[in-house]
Amino acid sequence: MIIWVNGTFGAGKSSACRELVELLPGSTLFDPEQVGDALRRILPAHRLAEVRDFQDLPAWRRLVPEVAAAVLAEVPGTLVVPMTLLREDYRDEIFGALAARGLTVHHFVLHAEETILRERIAHSEEYPGDPEASEQCRRWRFAKLPAYQRAQSWLHRDARVLETGGLTPLQVARTLAALVKEGAGHCPIVRAADSADDTVAAAVLFFDEDDRVLLVDPVYKPDWEFPGGVVERGEAPTLAAVREAAEELGLNLAPEALRLLAVDWEPRSGVRRGGMRLVYDGGHLTAGQRAALRLPPDELRDWRFVTLGESRGLLSAGRYRRLAVALEARGVGAPRYLEAGRPAAQG
Repeated sequence: MIIWVNGTFGAGKSSACRELVELLPGSTLFDPEQVGDALRRILPAHRLAEVRDFQDLPAWRRLVPEVAAAVLAEVPGTLVVPMTLLREDYRDEIFGALAARGLTVHHFVLHAEETILRERIAHSEEYPGDPEASEQCRRWRFAKLPAYQRAQSWLHRDARVLETGGLTPLQVARTLAALVKEGAGHCPIVRAADSADDTVAAAVLFFDEDDRVLLVDPVYKPDWEFPGGVVERGEAPTLAAVREAAEELGLNLAPEALRLLAVDWEPRSGVRRGGMRLVYDGGHLTAGQRAALRLPPDELRDWRFVTLGESRGLLSAGRYRRLAVALEARGVGAPRYLEAGRPAAQG
C-alpha cells in the first residue's frame, strides 16, 4: 500500500510523513525527490537545462513507480510518500503505473491558506549554515504557490483534503492514519497487472451530428483515449468492442452494427505493451444516447466530442495518427492496415 501525501511547499508534508512512519509499524518513507536528485547527477547538463523541474523529465515519472514497487518488494508493508504533484497528467501517469503493478494508493492533500503557507516558507531553513542556498530555495517555493492555487480544482476532487492550518505534524499524522484505516483516501484505479505479452485491443469510434469523434479521459494515464480495451483470452475482437462500450459508456451495441475501420500494429514502448489495435465505427450517437452516457469513475474521468484537429492536443502521437487514418477509411468505406499508426507497404 502507498500513502501519497500531496500539497504545496509549506503544507507540512515531510514533517507529517516522518511522524506517520512512526505511527504505522512496518512502514517505510520514500521521497521521490531522491529520484530527481539521482537524475540530476546522471543526466547531462544540456538535458537538465531543457526542463524547469525534474518532474518534467519522463524518466522521473517512469522511475518513481518502479522504485516504489522495488522498495515494497524489499520491505513489504506501507510506503509513505511525501511528494507534491500539481499536474493532473503527471498524477495520472504515476498513479496509473502504480495501479498496473497492483499497488493500492491512498491520496491525500495537506492544505493550508496561502497566508499560512507563506509564513511557513518564509521561516523555513532548508540548508542550515548556507543562507544563500536557503533563500534561493524559499524563492523557488514561493514561485510554486500560484501553481498550487490553479491545481486545487482537480486536487480537491481527486484526493482527500486535510486542513493543516492549526495542526501539529503529529496531529496531522494521526489524522492521516485514521483516514487510511477508514479507506477515506483510497484511489480506486482499476488496472490489470502488467504482462510481458503483447495484446489485442478493440476500440470504437462514436460520432455526434457534426461528425466529431468521442474521446474519453482515463484516470490512469495522461492522454485521452478511444472507448475500448484489451480483448480477453478466447474473446472475439468485435465482442470485446461491444463489451467495452457497455462497461465504459453504458451503451448496448449489436456486434453486426460495428464496421472495421483500421487495424494498427503498435510497437512496445517502455513498459507499455504493444500488439494489434482494431478500430471500429460505432456510428452516430443520438442526443438521448449522449445524455445517458455513464462512465466508471475508477477508470474514466470525462468524455467529449472533438474534431480531428482538436484531438491532436489530447491523444498521443500514435493514436492521433491512428484516428486520422481511421477517419479517412470511414470516408472511403474501406478499412486500412497500419503499423505504428502509419500505412504499411502492401502488395
